[in-house]
Amino acid sequence: MSTSDQIKDLIEKNDVVLFMKGVPQAPQCGFSAAVVQVLSQVGVPFAAVNVLQDPLIREGIKEFSNWPTIPQLYIKGEFVGGCDIVREMFQAGELTALLAEKGITTPAA
Repeated sequence: MSTSDQIKDLIEKNDVVLFMKGVPQAPQCGFSAAVVQVLSQVGVPFAAVNVLQDPLIREGIKEFSNWPTIPQLYIKGEFVGGCDIVREMFQAGELTALLAEKGITTPAA
């Protein structure tokens, strides 16, 4: 399976997936930690992919999304953005609205 197919498979199999450095319990960068914190505050379950474990996924996700940085958040197969975008959407109430629009219920909704 190609790297692109692996990424596509992860995105299709999980309603919410975060490509990040480290794991939710121990993020390896501040930006990944910030997105984990936002998702935790919203209360949405999510799959996390530690890009540090696989250099092909780490580079492949950047090509896949045409986005140069990590973390990257996907909701229902759609690329949402990185840390700044996710934080801004959360503060504006847009993240919970997007989740609801996609049919993902959260305790915060």
